[in-house]
Amino acid sequence: MIAFVRGILAEKNPQHAVVEAGGVGYNVSITLGCYEGLPEVGGEVQIPTATIVREDAFMLYGFADRAEKEMFLKLISVTRVGPKLACGALSGMKTDALRAAIFTGDKAAMSKIPGVGGKTAERIIMELKDKVGPMSAQTGAPAGGGDGKAYDAVAALVNLGYQKAQAEKAVARVLGENPAAEIGMIIRKALSVVTG
Repeated sequence: MIAFVRGILAEKNPQHAVVEAGGVGYNVSITLGCYEGLPEVGGEVQIPTATIVREDAFMLYGFADRAEKEMFLKLISVTRVGPKLACGALSGMKTDALRAAIFTGDKAAMSKIPGVGGKTAERIIMELKDKVGPMSAQTGAPAGGGDGKAYDAVAALVNLGYQKAQAEKAVARVLGENPAAEIGMIIRKALSVVTG
């Protein structure tokens, strides 16, 4: 699998980027988040990618960061969710907000994403709920990326006497509304959720 493509940005639009590397132009299908982070045409770029090989095609999908790529790989593991729909879901909702919606079972929020109807949202929630959220059920590691903000916030609330499930739901809600929040703000807002 091609883990990333690094080179000169030759073309870009909200769905595709062409990166010239070693004299070859790689056409990469990208998310909106990836597009927003690209430099001007002619600039140097490195795009995390996932490779999808089919009988009739060899496709590269590009992402804003590793967390977005990991969510894409989780989404395409869901029954009847292909790469195009997964990219659309990540373009319609930021990674942390999507993770929070899946973890809390917020079908209404997910159904607002173009191409994701009620049944697809239910399927994604059912198949991924235990694999995303403040804690990853598979690894026991913080699922919000390397900084572990969600994990630390949940631990703080549990230490204050709140139930773990209640704390996880509150933290997921806060991160869904403001994925860039710092740990202190996450804890304060989550406290207002559980007490309010």
